[in-house]
Amino acid sequence: MNPNTIIDLSHKLDSNVQTYPGDPQFTCRPCATVPQDGYSVHSISLGSHTGTHIDAPSHFFAGSTTIDQIPLSSLFAPLVVVDLTQRNLKDRQMITWEDISSSADLMRQGVILVIHTGWSAYWGTPKYYNHPFLEREAARKIIERGVRIVGLDTLSPDETEYQGIGGLHGFGAHQEILGVRALIVENLTNLDKLNGQTHIGLVPLNLEGSDGSPVRAFAWKAEQ
Repeated sequence: MNPNTIIDLSHKLDSNVQTYPGDPQFTCRPCATVPQDGYSVHSISLGSHTGTHIDAPSHFFAGSTTIDQIPLSSLFAPLVVVDLTQRNLKDRQMITWEDISSSADLMRQGVILVIHTGWSAYWGTPKYYNHPFLEREAARKIIERGVRIVGLDTLSPDETEYQGIGGLHGFGAHQEILGVRALIVENLTNLDKLNGQTHIGLVPLNLEGSDGSPVRAFAWKAEQ
């Protein structure tokens, strides 16, 4: 790994972090300060799906794999990016297999597949909830090709219901991917800054029994 080629693909966790509707809000508050106590400590509260994060299979399937049971070695892999930014995706547009099939030959066991919609540009705004989403059949075909980690720069691979709009398509992508004990990475960012990065790493917290975890996601160029 060449450290000089690392691109951070994670959103900063701050007071403006956007969460899935109904999820716990993120807070980070001082409970000790250097002026008063001689040292600094913060109290952090967040949901398991806050910011850039991984969905473990137990997110949708009781008794399935939890985040602490995922081998860390499986979260470092060659990166395959499907770039859809030139398609000018519309609000709540379904991403079909036809939209991504040109990259089918690159989808295989051992890679981490990332779908770049460009929607991270709307992070922190109401429009972010109106993201494009993955057709259930497209998710199934990705999995059939051996991919076991699918990432997106959106709030979810499925349509997000927000203020009474959307949600009619259910959780087909989650069910297809997590149902085979594969993983989903949500809320990636900075995909537009990738410039030949060949690999991606995802580092979750080692949370016992949790259905997900925030991650520090980053990409880098492998040394020749």
